[in-house]
Amino acid sequence: MRHHTSTFRTAYLTAAAVAFLAFASVAIAADEGEVVLFNGKDLTGWKLRNATLADSWKVVTTVELDKNNPAKLASSGEGGTPDSVMLRADVKKGSDIISEKQFGDCQLHVEFMVPKGSNSGVYLMGRYEIQILDSFGRQKPGPGDCGGLYGAAAPRVNASKAPGEWQTFDVVFRAPRFDASGKKTENAKFVSVMLNGQVIHENVEMKGPTGGSIGPEAPTGPLMFQGDHGIVAFRNIRIKPLEAK
Repeated sequence: MRHHTSTFRTAYLTAAAVAFLAFASVAIAADEGEVVLFNGKDLTGWKLRNATLADSWKVVTTVELDKNNPAKLASSGEGGTPDSVMLRADVKKGSDIISEKQFGDCQLHVEFMVPKGSNSGVYLMGRYEIQILDSFGRQKPGPGDCGGLYGAAAPRVNASKAPGEWQTFDVVFRAPRFDASGKKTENAKFVSVMLNGQVIHENVEMKGPTGGSIGPEAPTGPLMFQGDHGIVAFRNIRIKPLEAK
């Protein structure tokens, strides 16, 4: 059974509506129009940013906190189920991983797990990062904590779960706008970001790409997961393209 925390059915929902849906929803099939980016069997549809680091990511059936070392994740199986996991493996050097499909305005649902002290990130369009960090128990989160938007905003609350627990981002995102000459006319915007069912951002503009992005701003871009920092696992990765308005 898929462990879906929220399903968006209308573009640019208010934060209150999003929060209600997150609370009230149950595990159901993906919405019409959603693109499932991870098939649970292999890494088809994804490419490594550094192709020489082929052992950076693997597909497994389950992950959990390593009982012998809480700074690692223990895995089992080789995937093939609806809840299979894309795992940034325990290697010294890792690569970011990038979706082959590109998107502009969209709704994103992704579930992730980190061990103790680990660090990763989710880059919308490969350029605008939502930070992933073990921030469990921190009283006042900063822009570098889990859910933070570097250079833009700290999460309004610390909604982080403990290391080894599955967590969820649900995001409504608006791509930057460009005129006919290619000049940017509007910044990218995180219309809303929810972490584990709590609204942590609303209407935050991104003046430019986050450090580590794939390059200059553009009308569309891929989804990218940071894999050059710490161990992290992802599952149930879905994007719903939205009509530009």
